[in-house]
Amino acid sequence: MVQRHRRTGAADAVVVAAVTAVGLMAVATGCSGSGAVADGSGAVDPGDVVRKSADSLVRAGSSKANTSMEMASGGTRVTIRGTGVYDFGRQLGRFEVVLPRDPAGKAEHRPITELMSDGALYMKNRGAGVPADKWVRIETRSLSDGNLVTGGATDPLAAAELLRGARKVGFVGEERLGGTEVRHYRGVVDLRAAARAASAGQRGALGAAARKGFSKGSVPFDVYLDDRGRVRKVRQRFAVSDVNVASTTLLYGFGADVKVRLPAEEDIFAGKIAEQ
Repeated sequence: MVQRHRRTGAADAVVVAAVTAVGLMAVATGCSGSGAVADGSGAVDPGDVVRKSADSLVRAGSSKANTSMEMASGGTRVTIRGTGVYDFGRQLGRFEVVLPRDPAGKAEHRPITELMSDGALYMKNRGAGVPADKWVRIETRSLSDGNLVTGGATDPLAAAELLRGARKVGFVGEERLGGTEVRHYRGVVDLRAAARAASAGQRGALGAAARKGFSKGSVPFDVYLDDRGRVRKVRQRFAVSDVNVASTTLLYGFGADVKVRLPAEEDIFAGKIAEQ
């Protein structure tokens, strides 16, 4: 049996964010021309372009990804980095998440392997009393942040689906990112609108984030789209209890081969996770 770890109270604005945003700090294919693109001329609403970017990723199929999550609480600031691949059609991804080194520059924790699937997050090398050969499984709809922060690496599709609630969107300008011409947009996400517009696979998780995950009901963002409307880079800023989080996702290598095998039931840890 998989044990779900849930707490109540204002101190737990994110169910497993104590494992990550606080806990990790402690352990410290569409064709080109498939859609109109706003270019600052006013011919196309930039908000419409941004809100459709998740659909462009699904058409692209898959990609490689780099993630960065910067967390600041009081005078403490840490950055968690991840690398992996993601299949947007199947809503499956695999990432290696690296925690910050100690003040002497020594790694304090093995990289955490994370599997992201439709409705669940799996973590290996989690620590906190979990055997090295076991996975921890968490239902994302049970997380107050919808796995936008919890895993230390924002689910790339969730980050894009969040943009379905984009409001007050402005065109910043054209730039070059990793050798690709992109268009930079800036705006604010309405969490409730994003949850209502999300695909079936992401609706439950984003709905949880909209109801109780963040201390503010909006999420500022910067997003960079290529000429096919695909997200190349997105930076979103969250307020989680007393922790400020800036999550950045870079997408490249579209069409990458994504092989993800979810753990068998017997490989999932059913015991108690130790407090960090």
